[in-house]
Amino acid sequence: MTRRPLRVLFVTHAFPRYAGDAAGAFVLSLAQALRAQDVEVHVLAPSGPGLAAAERIEGIHVRRFRYAPQAWETLAYTGTMAEQVSASVRGKLTLALLLWRGRRAARREVRALRPQLVHAHWWFPSGLMAGGHGVPMLITSHGSDIRLARSAQSRALFQRVAAGAAGLFAVSGWLARQAREALGGRTVEVAPMPAHTARFAPSEEVVRVKDRVLFVGRLNAQKGLDDLLQALARARRGWTLDVVGDGPDREMLQERARALGVDARVQWLGHLPHDALPAIYARSAALVIPSTDEGLGLVGVEAALCETPAVAYASGGLTDVVRDGATGWLVPAGDIAALSQAIDGVVERPTKARAYGAAARVRALAAFSPEAVGARYRAAYDAVLDRPQ
Repeated sequence: MTRRPLRVLFVTHAFPRYAGDAAGAFVLSLAQALRAQDVEVHVLAPSGPGLAAAERIEGIHVRRFRYAPQAWETLAYTGTMAEQVSASVRGKLTLALLLWRGRRAARREVRALRPQLVHAHWWFPSGLMAGGHGVPMLITSHGSDIRLARSAQSRALFQRVAAGAAGLFAVSGWLARQAREALGGRTVEVAPMPAHTARFAPSEEVVRVKDRVLFVGRLNAQKGLDDLLQALARARRGWTLDVVGDGPDREMLQERARALGVDARVQWLGHLPHDALPAIYARSAALVIPSTDEGLGLVGVEAALCETPAVAYASGGLTDVVRDGATGWLVPAGDIAALSQAIDGVVERPTKARAYGAAARVRALAAFSPEAVGARYRAAYDAVLDRPQ
């Protein structure tokens, strides 16, 4: 049977600004995965410094809308929207402009493209912009938006936005449960984002260092690097730590490393392009993910594809990514001693770590490959369109 081609408009506040950019890279990966499912994806995203109004990034059409004076257009792409909005009146005004002009831009795109579906990534802010334009809307929640819905006021807004959606998805089982609770039991399906399996793979050219571990993430409290520095200070083994990422807590964390006496064992690599990560995963004995309430933990999937096991907190969506005693180690969130002991175990038993890494890759390919995830979303699109409207 011939499958009907579909046109879908993605509305998102996070999307790569250039090839290899990490900002919203998983949304781009989904758009690319859907091409093999006869789905043509167009993306609508906010403007930002130096960004073109329209372009193609790795084969995907992208249109960016202006929402404020150029000097103010900094809410998207850097992961600092919440901080900017809470810090100033200007930030709050800019968010209001983003929502208003984003909604107008979404209406224009729907009229011009005539998509069969609109797919919003994050119910806030994108869900507010994407719904009510005469075509079915689906929403995928990625984590920060579900954390936002914990307050009573935001939960009411979430319920209102979700009421206009034809389908609701979350990228992990934990997030789906959180969303169902906020929505009074409404169905929220689990559908993760795809990993870039062509980019993230084992390397025969990179030597894995058995006492070198890795952290990849934003340098803020939620990602838990402070816990990892404390675990490093307690370590029985002399392992070292590479830190990839940047964020508002960088200076504080560097001072923390000095105060703990471990600064000589930490290498601060800063923000790196996405295509630089495979070699860093491949050389590391393990990736450590000490974050709490993580939406999914896609860095754990990327590491797994490189046959690098993970040591993670048993929190949030990380339990979807790491199988304790099979593909890595899970320890209770906030248990510094257990975290340090687990990492010591990686260094002491490199053969076991390699076996976990190999098993992690097999599982990641089955659950997070573009083929598997693209087919999952294509089936969801078809189910919505086959339903009486």
